Amino acid sequence: QVQLVESGGGLVQNGGSLRVSCIASARTFSPYAVAWFRQPPGKEREFVSAIKWNADDTYYADSVKGRFIMSKTKSKNTVYLQMNSLKPEDTAVYFCASGTVVARSPRPYEFWGQGTQVTVSP
Repeated sequence: QVQLVESGGGLVQNGGSLRVSCIASARTFSPYAVAWFRQPPGKEREFVSAIKWNADDTYYADSVKGRFIMSKTKSKNTVYLQMNSLKPEDTAVYFCASGTVVARSPRPYEFWGQGTQVTVSP
């Protein structure tokens, strides 16, 4: 069983930066990919970014490309999402997820964290 725990959310001003982290607890953590999704208030969960665990390939939603950077530290079973030039529309609960594919839909991901709130003030 894999447990994912996000941290680092908070309140930031428009144009600011924030880094959220996701650490995996498992005897052996070796997914094919880890992804970040977000769920704005009253909206569906949406893809943000994904990274292959055993390669350097990263993927981004068009809405965050050029502003967000996803990275990983395998020795710590941790992935990060560095968010720059934040906008009020980035306000959401951010979730990390792991799975056996890279997908922009949440459905294929097996394990999910509880989420961390990111709020960007105007």
